[in-house]
Amino acid sequence: MKNRPDARKLDIATQTHLRRTVVQAVRGGMSQTEASKVYGASLRAVSKWIALGRAGGLRALKQKPRGRRTGDGRLQPAQSARIRQMIIDSLPDQLKLPFYLWTRAAVVSLIEREYGISVSLTTVGRYLTGWGMSPQKPVRRAYERNDAAIARWLRTEYPAIARDAKREKAVIYWGDEMGLRSDHVAGTSYAPMGHTPIIRATGQRFGCNMISAITNRGHLAFMVFHGKFDGRLFVQFMRRLLQQATGKLYLIVDGHPVHRSVVARDFVAANEARLRLIRLPGYCPELNPDELLNQDVKTNGLGKSRPANRTELMAGVRSHLRRRQKQPQVIRNLFQEKHVRYAA
Repeated sequence: MKNRPDARKLDIATQTHLRRTVVQAVRGGMSQTEASKVYGASLRAVSKWIALGRAGGLRALKQKPRGRRTGDGRLQPAQSARIRQMIIDSLPDQLKLPFYLWTRAAVVSLIEREYGISVSLTTVGRYLTGWGMSPQKPVRRAYERNDAAIARWLRTEYPAIARDAKREKAVIYWGDEMGLRSDHVAGTSYAPMGHTPIIRATGQRFGCNMISAITNRGHLAFMVFHGKFDGRLFVQFMRRLLQQATGKLYLIVDGHPVHRSVVARDFVAANEARLRLIRLPGYCPELNPDELLNQDVKTNGLGKSRPANRTELMAGVRSHLRRRQKQPQVIRNLFQEKHVRYAA
């Protein structure tokens, strides 16, 4: 004899459909006993469904979610709202809790300290889900950030720069520089579980540097070099930009000391008719679209290659950047990332 499937284990939509089918069959002349056998439901359940259908119609047969509702527990609504807001507004250490991140254990400690209520990790997980929260990898931000200056940049300063550039028919370039190392690795490789894949590469460490600038129209200019990044090299890069441009250009960079050097200031002053150098607020690399190009170079231009020496390293980086120069749509897409969309 085959075991009947347990209707309680069906999903909500299937349970609702089963209930309505059984009730309509009984209304059509089938006995409750026969319906119980045909549709695999207990006679008691069939009788209950008939009563529900008689009292409230087919709508009353809709199955409701089982179990405790998400977020239900010992906390009162006002207490839940306060705990949720504390998590949003502060980090655990700011509330003098011995945790670095908001984990379930940290929330357990917070609830117990604030209200003297002991809850389990499972209950806290249910609270967090009900509060619209999920575990996410945090983004690091420097303590030295000036949030007011960043807000001012986004709200007033950059819109004014964009208006000036439009009036002067200037092109806005976003520039940045970075160092590259031969031992940088990106990507993953399939291997048997428990056996970390080993990739053979030279044990020697060597590197190079690059400086680049991009526009929201898809233009890319770059230099790959070995040695120290100084004012002389920065001036050489700006001179190349001016040679490539037909009109005026704005170059937005971060607060690197080289960008503030005397030789850089003198060059900008001597070319003020065609060049304007603008600095971003401090400690906010996420606002610079060129940072995304840096990530692309590290991941796709370097991280998946195995250069044997500095010459191969520099050649590989140049090759990747030249390929990107021929793909303006890729450069334009960088400006669609949420932190830099304001510059698109």
